[in-house]
Amino acid sequence: MALNLVIEADGGSRGNPGVSGSGAVIINRNSGEILVEISEYIGHATNNVAEYRALLAAVREALQLDRECHLEVRMDSKLVIEQMSGAWKIKHPDMQALAIEVHGLLAGHSVRWTWIPREQNSRADALANKAMDSKRTEILHASSLAISDAQAAAPVASSVEFNAELPSSVRAPGGVTKPLTTIVLVRHGRTMLTESKRISGGDGDDPELSVAGERDAAAVADELAQFGKSGVWGHLGPITAIVTSPMARTRGTAEAIGRKLGLDPMVHEGLREISFGTWDGLTNDEARAVDPAVWESWRGSWDVPPPNGESLKAFDNRIRAAKNQILERFPNQTVVVVAHVLPIRGFLRAAFNAGIEGYWRPQVSPCSISVLRLWANEAAEVVAVNATHHLAQ
Repeated sequence: MALNLVIEADGGSRGNPGVSGSGAVIINRNSGEILVEISEYIGHATNNVAEYRALLAAVREALQLDRECHLEVRMDSKLVIEQMSGAWKIKHPDMQALAIEVHGLLAGHSVRWTWIPREQNSRADALANKAMDSKRTEILHASSLAISDAQAAAPVASSVEFNAELPSSVRAPGGVTKPLTTIVLVRHGRTMLTESKRISGGDGDDPELSVAGERDAAAVADELAQFGKSGVWGHLGPITAIVTSPMARTRGTAEAIGRKLGLDPMVHEGLREISFGTWDGLTNDEARAVDPAVWESWRGSWDVPPPNGESLKAFDNRIRAAKNQILERFPNQTVVVVAHVLPIRGFLRAAFNAGIEGYWRPQVSPCSISVLRLWANEAAEVVAVNATHHLAQ
C-alpha cells in the first residue's frame, strides 16, 4: 500500500540574497511519525531559491521512501505553493529550473499543495536556520533521529485505523466522489450569562466573553494549534480557515484562535444561535413560570417556537444552508467553525443523520472541540464530540 506522506518545507536567506539554507521534514500522515529531517546548506542565494531547494530535497527523499507515495506539500511560502500548483507564473530563471526539476520528479503523482501560516511551519524553519548556522547539510532518517518519546512511540490511538482520504470504516458505502472538508466545531467561551445559567440566544443581549471565557478561548486556541502537528489531532490536516457566528462571544473566541494560528476569522450570519425570543436572558425556571403552556409544548417540538422566537424546524434549515455553504467554499481544507450549542448540535445531527433528538442529546461545553469529516452531503465521519481535555486545568 502506498504511503501517505506530508512534506513541510521552508528556506531562508540572511541578506536575500545572502547566506541561505533550507529545511524540511517528511511525515507519515497516518501515524504522525517524522520519517526524515533535512537540513541543507545552500550558500549564497535568495530566500525563494532556498524555499525551492527545500522542496526539491524533500521530494527526492519522499520518492526514495516510496515511489508510489501520496503527497501533500505544506509551505508558508505562498509564492512557491501558488507557482507549483499552476496558479501563478514562474518568472525567475533559477526558480524555473528548480520547479521544472520538481515537476519532473512528481510526474504521474497526485500532489496536494497547501499554504500554511509561518507558525505552523516551525520545524522546517528551524532546520533551515540550523543549516545556515552550521553551514552543513544533514539528512536524518527515522532510525537515527533524536526525536522525543512521543514521536518514537506507536501511533496514537486516534490514528491507528484512520483513512486520510475516505471514510475510515470498512462498512461505509463506497462511491464517494466529493472532496473532504474537516470541520472543527468550537463552542464559544463562557460569558456572564453562561455562568449565571441564563438563556442566551441569537437576538437578545450580546455579551462579551467573561474573564473565564477568555481563558477558555486561549486554551482552545493552544489545542487547535496541534492540528496536523502532534498529539491526538496530529493525523488531521492543519487548520486553514476560521468561520464564526457574528455574535460577540463567538467573535471573541474566534479572534483568540486566529491570533494563535495566524488566520483572520470570517463571519457567517447563518451560524447565529437560535432565537429564544422573549425568553432570552431568563433562567429556565423563569421562562417556564412566564409561559408554562408554551414551555411544555415547545420542549421536544419541531414546530413550536418560543414567544417571538425561532422554531427548531426553521433553525435547522438555516444551519443546513450554512453548513453547505462552508463545505462548498472550503473543499480539501480543515476549517474551524466557532458557534453556539444549537448550531454545533445541528452540524452533529446532520453528520449522524439523526432525528430531532440530535438537538438535545449531545452535550456541548464552552470551548469544547467536536470534529467532523464531511464529503459534501455524500458521506460523513464523526471524529470527536465535546472534547474538553484542554480545559482541565
